[in-house]
Amino acid sequence: MSDYLIRSETCPSADAWIAEAKADPSAGDVGMYLTHTGVVRRTAKALVREGAADTQPVTGMRFSYDGAGVEAAIAETLELPGIFFVRVWLNSGELEPGDTIMQVLIGGDIRPRVIDGLQFLVGKIKNECVSEEEKY
Repeated sequence: MSDYLIRSETCPSADAWIAEAKADPSAGDVGMYLTHTGVVRRTAKALVREGAADTQPVTGMRFSYDGAGVEAAIAETLELPGIFFVRVWLNSGELEPGDTIMQVLIGGDIRPRVIDGLQFLVGKIKNECVSEEEKY
């Protein structure tokens, strides 16, 4: 297990993560940090992504993740050009609208690489490493 995937019951502070990142030996190579905080929304995924108008409001979500898969996604992200710092926290269990699902921090040298790195990592986690079951 690496220090990149944070395993705790509560979502870490993004401010604390940035302070940690700025104290990291990689900080001198980093020109930008981006964070992503995903939350449970009331609008069903089918409505938002596919326009399915016959959906009901989401009342909760069952969420879990594959830790080894997330670790592999993080390792892949750290191999991308210009990416020097990554932290990921994922929730699990029964969640309600407004609850944080995940938090990601990524640091790199220039804006396009950091944006691409964040999109790569969050996409990889969401598409390959998590299970989300919306409740209505």
